[in-house]
Amino acid sequence: MKRLLIIHICLIAVISCSGLFIIEQILDVNYYIKTGAKAFFFLVIPVLYIRFVLKLTVKESFNIEKVRWRSVRLGLLFGGLAFILILVAYWLLQGFLDTDAIVYDIKVRSGITTETFIFIGLYITFGNSLMEEFYFRGFVFLNLYKTGAKVFAHVFSALLFALYHTAIFATWFNVWLMFVALVGLFTAGILFNWLNTYSKNFLNSWIFHILADVAIILIGLNLMEIL
Repeated sequence: MKRLLIIHICLIAVISCSGLFIIEQILDVNYYIKTGAKAFFFLVIPVLYIRFVLKLTVKESFNIEKVRWRSVRLGLLFGGLAFILILVAYWLLQGFLDTDAIVYDIKVRSGITTETFIFIGLYITFGNSLMEEFYFRGFVFLNLYKTGAKVFAHVFSALLFALYHTAIFATWFNVWLMFVALVGLFTAGILFNWLNTYSKNFLNSWIFHILADVAIILIGLNLMEIL
């Protein structure tokens, strides 16, 4: 049963992320269609699998029935540090970024305007972060971790998380900066996983993710000349 669960989770994860990569980089669709596809792959499929294959509710599967404030302290602490580090890194490395490519990606490929950016930013901060944490740390990592394959769970979910994001910023960086970004994302994935081993749910990493996304949205507001 454990081996079958590992196979199922890995297959679903690879197929889902590959599908989203195709939608992000190959198909010419706007941000709203991409968001719908992401919700299907990252929420609908996992929930159906949990409900009808594992025979569990989402609350039971991810241990979120009883949550105490003290259990999410680490998420707040590390999220605050990430917020500061991201802004400092942007200030130090902005000369190496292809800002025109980033703005083009936001405005033309994704169809986001200066008028809608703030609303999209709110969705990214709270909705998109929830989907990614539910998927990468909840559905993928915690399910694999429960099988006893702890090292594999950490490495696979963190690597998948890092590679998935290449679909988002594939045209933004040069090769070396892309490598640095991937290493950073992989490290963040490992840290997210570690945080969640304490609470046995994905709330710590979600709080961390929210605070990191706030910093990224502030950078986006600056690039879009809104802030």
